[in-house]
Amino acid sequence: QVQLVESGGGLVQAGGSLRLSCAASGRTFSNYAMGWFRQAPGKEREFVASINWRGITAYADSVKGRFTISGDNAKDTVYLQMNSLKPEDTAVYYCAVSTRAPLPTQAIYYDYWGQGTQVTVSS
Repeated sequence: QVQLVESGGGLVQAGGSLRLSCAASGRTFSNYAMGWFRQAPGKEREFVASINWRGITAYADSVKGRFTISGDNAKDTVYLQMNSLKPEDTAVYYCAVSTRAPLPTQAIYYDYWGQGTQVTVSS
């Protein structure tokens, strides 16, 4: 079993920055991807960013140029640096692990999920 624990969420003013962390423990994988998703109240969960074991990344159009995903294999941790935050970025942010696709952007391809961390951006 894999456990994912997110941290780093909080309240920030528009234009500010936050860095989310997701620490993984349990099973290890040779080929995998880790992703960030978010879900705002009344909306479906949506893809934010992903990174795979080769360091290749993918981003949603809405966060390109503002968010950066990175990973530290030694710490089994993935990060999401969020800059120039907007009120519409407010959501619960989830990290997830996929062993079924090289760089998935759809939630259906992810096998394990964290509990989420709240990000609130005030205007």
